[in-house]
Amino acid sequence: MRRGWKMALSGGLRCCRRVLSWVPVLVIVLVVLWSYYAYVFELCLVTVLSPAEKVVYLILYHAIFVFFTWTYWKSIFTLPQQPNQKFHLSYTDKERYENEERPEVQKQMLVDMAKKLPVYTRTGSGAVRFCDRCHLIKPDRCHHCSVCAMCVLKMDHHCPWVNNCIGFSNYKFFLQFLAYSVLYCLYIATTVFSYFIKYWRGELPSVRSKFHVLFLLFVACMFFVSLVILFGYHCWLVSRNKTTLEAFCTPVFTNGPEKNGFNLGFIKNIQQVFGDKKKFWLIPIGSSPGDGHSFPMRSRNESQDPLLANEEPWEDNEDDNRGKQGSSMLL
Repeated sequence: MRRGWKMALSGGLRCCRRVLSWVPVLVIVLVVLWSYYAYVFELCLVTVLSPAEKVVYLILYHAIFVFFTWTYWKSIFTLPQQPNQKFHLSYTDKERYENEERPEVQKQMLVDMAKKLPVYTRTGSGAVRFCDRCHLIKPDRCHHCSVCAMCVLKMDHHCPWVNNCIGFSNYKFFLQFLAYSVLYCLYIATTVFSYFIKYWRGELPSVRSKFHVLFLLFVACMFFVSLVILFGYHCWLVSRNKTTLEAFCTPVFTNGPEKNGFNLGFIKNIQQVFGDKKKFWLIPIGSSPGDGHSFPMRSRNESQDPLLANEEPWEDNEDDNRGKQGSSMLL
């Protein structure tokens, strides 16, 4: 009886958490709907007097709005991709692993299983990366999301504003959403500014539209500042071929930690997210190369092309020297 109550309570809490997780998305949707009303009706149809200006403003606004909402939709509803079945332990391997009480034997079992898989990253201690909740050997760049309760391929982070885990399947859409969000806010701010000044100087009558126009500029500028910082950070990550998790925790390979392990050079790094065909870069259509289970690594490219071994990935060597000087001063 008590166990049944606990299960019911646990299920109720999970249900409440799922409902509450949509609150940030609902806030964004309401703000966007209000901005649409304020810009289209209160600014363009009521405040703007020139018919030609109205037409130009509305056409450009809706062009940006379509891509903005399209990429937001794709970021929310593109499901995170999980490792395929070959990375999961078989029933017999799972039983052997769980029945084995010696940690060193368990580690060796994972090493033997990993030899059959294309995995080259390790834990900080050098062990095979294993998820004891999903019972699988993690592919390179794969991590377990505690919110989604599953392992996600090339996981970047869990974003509450899209209520989704950002990873291999939707990272391109998330970047596009940030880009079009910045453009959306910038366009609104620049077109509203002149009418903001007119209302401020009293050149336009103080009607209901005044509140919407003034507040629209404030909201657009506020979101623009925060979004451009976030977008700039993710552009930097793409240029280095890093995820947010890898930026905070250096990936460890079979030969040790290497913060530039996946850095292939600026152009190839961009292609790892957006694909080889530039015509798809601005459109929210899946074009990222590969299947998310394995990725080209700098060490492999260097073995194929020795010239890459001498290439300095942006300012990393300079950063390393600064880090070494700082650590020597601390010591």
